[in-house]
Amino acid sequence: MDEIDRLLLEMLQDNATLSIAQMAERVGLSATPCWKRIQKLESRGVITRRVALVDPGRVGVGLSVLVSVEAGEHTPEWLQRFSAGVNAMPEIMEVYRMAGDIDYMLRVAVAGMAEYDAFYKRLIAIAPMKNVTSRFAMERMKHTTAYPLHPGSFHPRAPAAAAAED
Repeated sequence: MDEIDRLLLEMLQDNATLSIAQMAERVGLSATPCWKRIQKLESRGVITRRVALVDPGRVGVGLSVLVSVEAGEHTPEWLQRFSAGVNAMPEIMEVYRMAGDIDYMLRVAVAGMAEYDAFYKRLIAIAPMKNVTSRFAMERMKHTTAYPLHPGSFHPRAPAAAAAED
């Protein structure tokens, strides 16, 4: 990947509704080479999806809960049950397997406390858990879906390649 790819990724992370022509103009390419680069980034798995981001409060899930889980046991069977269970629960937005004093961290989006209580009861029924701790977010101070693009992942654009693409 080169500097053009980095610029395309920055644009797409910021606004995936830009037209190919708009992106091509901003990176100094014609539309066809720009589109081919985006297709290549998709085929290589760099771009995994293009989605619409939704305001959780406006769709009725304004309560964010961070849930830490300590596993009841550390067996492949437990992990399979837990993984299948959390993947089936639409309220769970993210799941991370952690290092340290907790085993899993979940980000959950629900309408309110009553909905969270019902969710909690379904969660603890998935598999035996040693401890489940819930932390309720009072304010979202920062939220982004755009990853920082590390310069070491991109190489300078070769002059011959630049001429061939335009």
